[in-house]
Amino acid sequence: MMVSDNNSEQKNRHLTQNLMHPTPINTALRVKTDGFINLVDALEYAAKGDSGFNFYDHRGDLDSVLSYRDLRNEAKALARRLLGLGCKPGDRVGIIAETDPLFHRFFFACQYAGLIPLALPAGIQLGAHKAYVGQIRRMLDSSGATIAVAPASHIAFLEEVTDDLDLLMSGIPEDFDALPDKEVELVSPAAEDIAYLQYTSGSTRFPRGVEINHETVLNNIREIATHAMKLTNEDRFVSWLPYYHDMGLIGFILVPLIAQLSVDYLPSRTFAMRPRLWLKLISDNRGTISSSPTFGYALCARRLRPSDYERYDLTSWRVACVGAEQVNPVPLKAFAQALAPCGFDEKAFVACYGMAECVLAISFAPLNLGLSVDYVDQDVMTSTGEAVPINPSATNVASYADCGLLLPGFEISIRDDQGRQVGERQCGEIYLKGPSVMSGYFQDEEATLAILDEDGWLDTGDIGYRVVDRIFITARSKDVIIIKGRNIWPNDMEVVAQRVEGVRLGGVAAFSISGFGDEELAILVVETRERDLDQRNRLAHEITKLMHEHFGINVIIDLVKPGTLPRTSSGKLSRFQSREAFLKRQKTPALHLPGTVEIDRKIA
Repeated sequence: MMVSDNNSEQKNRHLTQNLMHPTPINTALRVKTDGFINLVDALEYAAKGDSGFNFYDHRGDLDSVLSYRDLRNEAKALARRLLGLGCKPGDRVGIIAETDPLFHRFFFACQYAGLIPLALPAGIQLGAHKAYVGQIRRMLDSSGATIAVAPASHIAFLEEVTDDLDLLMSGIPEDFDALPDKEVELVSPAAEDIAYLQYTSGSTRFPRGVEINHETVLNNIREIATHAMKLTNEDRFVSWLPYYHDMGLIGFILVPLIAQLSVDYLPSRTFAMRPRLWLKLISDNRGTISSSPTFGYALCARRLRPSDYERYDLTSWRVACVGAEQVNPVPLKAFAQALAPCGFDEKAFVACYGMAECVLAISFAPLNLGLSVDYVDQDVMTSTGEAVPINPSATNVASYADCGLLLPGFEISIRDDQGRQVGERQCGEIYLKGPSVMSGYFQDEEATLAILDEDGWLDTGDIGYRVVDRIFITARSKDVIIIKGRNIWPNDMEVVAQRVEGVRLGGVAAFSISGFGDEELAILVVETRERDLDQRNRLAHEITKLMHEHFGINVIIDLVKPGTLPRTSSGKLSRFQSREAFLKRQKTPALHLPGTVEIDRKIA
């Protein structure tokens, strides 16, 4: 069981495990690059060391510790209890993935029992009770789960969900621990068996369960550990990312486990309220590896106080990954400048590209070089799709982060809309092939065949270009706005709009709707706290002016109150849901005149 609060000696032993020197030293990798058939083998190996998982509370105090050795023992006992219930190999187990040791215990109990875990979202937005319960119900129903478990904080939601579902059992961890420990044989999974289901973020459609088998996940986490992060014995992970997101599950549970390295966890909700605790953990424990979407770095920079500069020492932080959404260099630069007095080196930034359909990672920028940005002519980009380099100080510039080199197992093909491979610096749809690509969507052959061909090529749904062997991502293909034959990337519009005073980072969604005939109308939904009518008109006017200057298009501007824009379970902006919500908000079935209009509604 997890260590109790009064067992300070054992807590401290794990807390200090693998502390890093201020300057990394060249030590041998702990990562075992072969010999693992499944995740059970990986945990058995990790359990031979003295490292593990440390869980911190909302005050930033160490709350509980779960060593790899204890995790192995508890997972095996729990696996026998689950099988004693009558579970059969391949049955699905839904785990509400709060930042709690229960997730690790149940996830690995499933590995030992031959069951298939799926991480269920734990984040609940204010006023979204009904939507959250509906999401959990759909995920449990679509996966055909037989078991569901939740922490005490979420059990009321789970009980509401499972009232009309036919499950063997649902409850809190203590309910399962009270089951008899039966003498049941644990059979090690085969390499081709499904290790877990990773539900996609659902930014453009309802989430689907990605099937990832043991061989596939082991391949990706090995390449991340050895080729991308180049882990050493001195590394230590720190994370606030939710476990139901692939970066949280793969990057901060499985990657450190395979390398026998320790992890310090801060609850995701705690980070949202007190982001500086993230920096405190890195500083206090000499963390070396930590990741965030762009908005996480921006939130930290906004919350800093002058006294923090003497409080934190971030010289140990050598890999600050940026992923989960398109990389915006502006807030990252602000973060680096704000934290420079604390010893943060902007060369620690590592842009990466990945998706659940490829376990986690596809490409990583090189270490120790920081963020590299490609500045291109926006007019040429929107009219031809070609990324022509331009001086960063020019008038109409688009910028894209260098997402680095493919991990060794991947092949890439960037194609036009006719399926033909395009040349360097020409945008196209990205296709991937390799041993880290999923086997398919769970029990959804139609969706699988739509993006995975018989030769193993995966249609990622992303648009990008390459420069020699580097990858640059510009948009999701379903999000592209096409006006008068020109392709406009919505992220570019959002970045430009965020230059206007009063528009916050992440508070803009760009998409298009049908206008007259075949013409598309561009929409910008902008969150603002501004109530004064004159100031709202100023905001709309300035955004409109920038859209004309940079893209030469008319836009419809919809000013809404903060918190209106819908997000996926992993925190990404959902443009698809934003579009649907926008259309529902309109009182008339169609907009009358293309052009710049502010939809006039009072802010509650």
